[in-house]
Amino acid sequence: MSEKKSETFSWPVNVGHISKNPVTVHVEADERQREALARRWNVPAVESVEGDFDLSRWKRDGVRVKGRVKASLVQNCVVTLEPVHETIDEEVEALFVPEGSRLARVDTDETGEMVVDAEGPDIPETFTGDSIDIAAICEEFIVLAINPYPRKEGAAFTPPSDDASDESEKVSPFAGLKGWSGTKQ
Repeated sequence: MSEKKSETFSWPVNVGHISKNPVTVHVEADERQREALARRWNVPAVESVEGDFDLSRWKRDGVRVKGRVKASLVQNCVVTLEPVHETIDEEVEALFVPEGSRLARVDTDETGEMVVDAEGPDIPETFTGDSIDIAAICEEFIVLAINPYPRKEGAAFTPPSDDASDESEKVSPFAGLKGWSGTKQ
């Protein structure tokens, strides 16, 4: 009996097994998972996805995730639609706390407006249950790093010309109303 591998890129880590000493986790997507990621990310191909993380306890119930994600993928050039290869190599640092933790509360002022310090630390993300999906963190940071407008080297967009000589060929958007009288017979 053959074992069917999952297309889901997932690597749950039980937070109860994490202490002050970092736990090292390596995740890597297999071929089926990369095909599923390519469909989800709407790109022609995902050639590799991997992440190396150190997980350690933060405060009492929280978890600090530090590491690096790497990916190689193919996108379509926004000008020529030809394949463009992209390599992603990003550092990752995130904090997680259990759902309902006071450390995840958003500060508000007396009017109820959210108070955000742009230079201050990010608010920790929350997790439900007793585990954090490290592969989901890997995917999130890769998706944030994907170039939204990939362009093949040397490709340049040339807008259509607006020559006066083409004036005779242009049709007015009101041309269909030319013979309309607007009165009922």
